[in-house]
Amino acid sequence: MARPIWTGVLTFGLVTLPVGLYTATEDHTVHFHQLQRGTSDRIRNKRVNERTGKEVGGDRIVKGYEIDEGEYVVVEPEELEEISPGRSKVIDLAGFVDLREVEPVYFDRTYYVGPRGKEYVKVYELMRAALDRADKAGIATLTMRGKEYLTALRAQPRVLVLHTLHWADEVRDPASVVPDLPERRTSSDSKELRTAEQLIDALTIEWNPDEYHDTYEERVLKLVAAKRKGEEVVGEAEPPEATNVIDLMEALSRSVEQSRSRGRKGGDGKGAVGKTRAGSGKTRAAAGKTQAGSGKTRTAAAKKEPAGKKKSAGRKGAAGRKESEDLASLSKAELQKRASAAGVAGRSKMTRDQLVKALAGQAA
Repeated sequence: MARPIWTGVLTFGLVTLPVGLYTATEDHTVHFHQLQRGTSDRIRNKRVNERTGKEVGGDRIVKGYEIDEGEYVVVEPEELEEISPGRSKVIDLAGFVDLREVEPVYFDRTYYVGPRGKEYVKVYELMRAALDRADKAGIATLTMRGKEYLTALRAQPRVLVLHTLHWADEVRDPASVVPDLPERRTSSDSKELRTAEQLIDALTIEWNPDEYHDTYEERVLKLVAAKRKGEEVVGEAEPPEATNVIDLMEALSRSVEQSRSRGRKGGDGKGAVGKTRAGSGKTRAAAGKTQAGSGKTRTAAAKKEPAGKKKSAGRKGAAGRKESEDLASLSKAELQKRASAAGVAGRSKMTRDQLVKALAGQAA
């Protein structure tokens, strides 16, 4: 079991619950060492006194707050701890807000909150269930590792989760950062806006984070493996050109039709596409009756060709159709995984439909 990175108490009115915070995420980024070109010699950073040029040990380094150029006030860790007695060990829920009112830009890091002992599980679960039913988040401040955080406590199905938030003065005004922001809003009755809304509706899917993975990390590892073997490295395709304003309506309309066409063919089986597939149940049932009713016709036609040849072709065709149907129900991320395992050439540049055809062709 992981060890908590912080321990203290969570207060909820007059209720006090001993808890621990656990890191909820982990970094899978591919890391490189710095080397001197042409050698395998590592390059390392050192803490050096800029006046003497000599290296300084960690135990001889203190914190200094600059009040004027070259003039510092030295502050010891113990002194920082002394000015926040008790507060560094308490998460005091000051109030509750609708989590949907908190803009995502305020969120920073996420931690799991766990009870510190089996004797506190009942109180913990009561608090989790109450937050879950209320669909709200508790707002509190927390002092951890020498820094005070604004936090939001909310419930997941099995665990309480604490999000550290940025302070209001840490969030930039977008107008002061982003150039060329639109000065007016798009008219609510414009044809382009209605078509864009139709496209969003047609592409609506269910949120399933397991379907997504870091493809850049995979490409980096493949690059390393290819260079190790002395193989040629193929670069990625250039991004598509920006849509011209004149062609915007045409691009939107074609996108909507394309997404609806995929939905009729089975698509990825989620959201609006899922409804299309579910709604076609009667059609498939009717088709099943038609196929059953045409059994005599197929039997009669079978007599016109050698039995062995027909059965073989029939089995192969049925298997191919089933494989295509199965592939059509997969997401693009899943298709990419299969294509990678099957060694399909040029798969990184293929569209979803092209991946389905390529994999179905290999199966056939």
